[in-house]
Amino acid sequence: MKKNIITAAVMAGGLMMAGQSFAAGKTLVYCSEGSPEGFDSSLYTAGTTFDAAANTMFDGLVNFKTGTTEVVPGVAESWSLSDDGKEITFKLRPGVKFHTTKNFTPSRDLNADDILFSFNRQRDKENPYYKLANGKFEYFNAMDMGNLIKDIVKVDDMTVKFVLDHAEAPIIANMAMAFASIQSAEYGEKLIKEDKLDDMNQKPVGTGPFQFVGYKKDSVIRYAKNKDYWGEKAKIDNLVFSITTDASVRFQKMKAGECHAMPYPNPADLDNIKKTEGITLMQQEGLNVGYLAYNTEMEKFSDSRVRKALNHAINKDAIKEVVFNGYASVAKNPIPPTIWSYDNSTVDDSYDVDKAKALLKEAGVSGFKTNIWAMPVQRPYNPDARKMAELIQADWAKVGVDAEIVTFEWGEYLKRSKAGEHDTVLLGWTGDNGDPDNFLRVLLGCVAKDNGANRARWCNEEFEAELQAALVSSDPAVRTAAYEKAQKIFKKEAPWATIAHSTVFMPVSSKVTGYKIDPLGGHFFHNVDLK
Repeated sequence: MKKNIITAAVMAGGLMMAGQSFAAGKTLVYCSEGSPEGFDSSLYTAGTTFDAAANTMFDGLVNFKTGTTEVVPGVAESWSLSDDGKEITFKLRPGVKFHTTKNFTPSRDLNADDILFSFNRQRDKENPYYKLANGKFEYFNAMDMGNLIKDIVKVDDMTVKFVLDHAEAPIIANMAMAFASIQSAEYGEKLIKEDKLDDMNQKPVGTGPFQFVGYKKDSVIRYAKNKDYWGEKAKIDNLVFSITTDASVRFQKMKAGECHAMPYPNPADLDNIKKTEGITLMQQEGLNVGYLAYNTEMEKFSDSRVRKALNHAINKDAIKEVVFNGYASVAKNPIPPTIWSYDNSTVDDSYDVDKAKALLKEAGVSGFKTNIWAMPVQRPYNPDARKMAELIQADWAKVGVDAEIVTFEWGEYLKRSKAGEHDTVLLGWTGDNGDPDNFLRVLLGCVAKDNGANRARWCNEEFEAELQAALVSSDPAVRTAAYEKAQKIFKKEAPWATIAHSTVFMPVSSKVTGYKIDPLGGHFFHNVDLK
């Protein structure tokens, strides 16, 4: 007799844990592409981690409406800005409950103390959680939130006021991002007393539509419906992340009925997926960019002529066809063409072997050796980093550059590249809030060089000045002009080789209803049902 989908998933993914069993009702199995780095989204920037944590178990003061970039109320039911933009007052939603888990039973509903705790642990150097993380709150630091936020005032139990050093145009949208997930101050204090601070990252407690049940490393994450959720309750009773790193294996598991949805299919599998009965292939133009970052702090990449030479040596059209199977556009800017302020007048670095050789000679470079770090996971901006690295390696060999391909487990890859151990690194980005600032400042800004996601470790004063001009203005024309100038500076200095903007594909079972592709790259299941 054929196994039903849940039984098959249990057997295949080892979903029974520590004597726990599934609750009665509907169970959706999501074949995720990788393991989370942890479950405290303030510590990380990877989409895999956000899917497993913020997008599932947490809320912000504000959230993004599912499938859009529209900011809607979260645990704050309303907010107001002062005329000068330097004060934001949030009115909190009454009756918001934190999860009750095996490790924690809340004694009260969410209040202002939780908001202060969630942000102050990222900005107060004396806070025990700040000390535990050595202040490495990657997103918070990348956006210079520590200098932006002068004070957070508890007006009363249900009102919080953020006092800013200066106005910033994207501030409300930034508050909807994963790093701003609201944690329980009561749970945090309990862990301090028990000297178990790391449990906040390993045994999460949020207010979101699902709550944590258990995690078997590199295998499976289990969640249960939060029956006390303040918003619309999840339509499914159990959610399972079956961690399956190989895209072709994910597809085979979908064909076998072992999962209901999977991200990041192999481009080469798309035609077969389209023809497979019982699977619907959803697609949407992606708000993303895939790139190769040069570590500009290394002497070998300190000269922009060298970086430009290597850019000219890369055949991006070939990468588009081989790696993306044509389902992408070649990237010339560090932001995608689907985002406002995109500079269409930018002239890309052409594929020109002779020009690459001439620039290397001009820079006095010969016998050049380097490495290319290749991601071990599929991402929307790079479905096969190993293959991409091999193509770049072969291209560079044509201009006399000897490149070794390096990889690590995903968490280690991110940790080591953040520390600047790479020569060059393949990464990418899917926008988190629809604002150019989320690409340009977070990935290339000076503050992000040491503390955030700036893997090029590049800091350019002229570029930075344009970012700041755009940041403090509320005039769309002023912001657009500044970002266009910034893109031209970026192209001239070449801290990256911009590779591609991909189309996003999402195979889902025909039994699934209500799933929406998130333009910001996340995966959300609280509005999803099963027929």
